[in-house]
Amino acid sequence: MKDFVYHRPSSLDEATGLLAGAEDAKLLAGGMTLLPTMKQRLAMPSDIIDISGLSGLSGITVTADSVEIGAATKHAAVASSAEVQAVIPALAKLAGGIGDPQVRNRGTMGGSVANSDPAADYPAAVLGLGATIVTDRRSIDADSFFTGLFETALEEDEIITKIVFPIPEAAAYVKFPSPASRYALVGVFVAKTKGGLRVAVTGAGPCAFRATDFETALAKEFSPTALAGVTVPADGLNADIHADAEYRAHLVGVTARRAVAEIANGGAA
Repeated sequence: MKDFVYHRPSSLDEATGLLAGAEDAKLLAGGMTLLPTMKQRLAMPSDIIDISGLSGLSGITVTADSVEIGAATKHAAVASSAEVQAVIPALAKLAGGIGDPQVRNRGTMGGSVANSDPAADYPAAVLGLGATIVTDRRSIDADSFFTGLFETALEEDEIITKIVFPIPEAAAYVKFPSPASRYALVGVFVAKTKGGLRVAVTGAGPCAFRATDFETALAKEFSPTALAGVTVPADGLNADIHADAEYRAHLVGVTARRAVAEIANGGAA
């Protein structure tokens, strides 16, 4: 691991200043992605800015129409929150299926979303629920946030402070996990929202995306059978030692139908 300068700012303003002023700084909250990549020398930052202890970046607030979750909130806190379980149980279920207990008790929602790992779970919920990503300087809608493999709309010195999830009428998340890592080979989040049906896919492509053909089909008839024959193109999907692009395209349909069935059977809300 290459030498670096460690910073532990006492305020968000100090953190943004350090981030803007360093040659190649990286933020540290849970470190579930950053530390392994540093150990493998895939990342060699000049500075590490530890924001895990900053006040105001953790916690869950439920309002009449939304759930606001601080960027430094741990996955385990989301999974065990009675408030989240009551209004968006699919989000609590998603958080409870991330990695293992060690990862869930260290990893943070903001870190996962900012990293835009193609196999991460939270991006599917962000897109599927039409969430808003709030940073130290602006608000970004979910449809504009994920731009590519490990790429987002964030500026180099921008910090996520919280994510606001609208409360849906109903939602469900189903994933086909890798047996070893529990990362999603494919995960599909289906939500009935005030703005219409949303179907978001993670694990299949370079970044999370919406399956608009699935949304159109489900808007006409909300049932698993409505998705018969509806597919996503295999072109451009991920292919690796775990699954090729064609298999991932097939899994998108399978997991989407399971998520729809879960909602139809009253298994999620």
